[in-house]
Amino acid sequence: MLRIAIPSNSGSNINFSTFEQYELPAPPDGVDAEINNDLILKFEDEEEAITYADQLENLSAGLKDKNTPQYIAISDIITAIRNDEFIQSYSR
Repeated sequence: MLRIAIPSNSGSNINFSTFEQYELPAPPDGVDAEINNDLILKFEDEEEAITYADQLENLSAGLKDKNTPQYIAISDIITAIRNDEFIQSYSR
């Protein structure tokens, strides 16, 4: 199982609560919240995480207003996935 944390102090201030509020699609293995309300994305493996990031990129491309909190949150999630050390090792 691969777990990727999105800190709640990211550019969008996304956390578990706002993730649900924005009605963003969850990864196949779901999401969790840490005690400090940081968002935790759960994946079976790196390939599943990359596929999820690709899906979010398609979703963000369809948003008309690139300044909405949802768009910024999606961007933070994609960045966190792409910058994860396991994803980077897998992609090489």
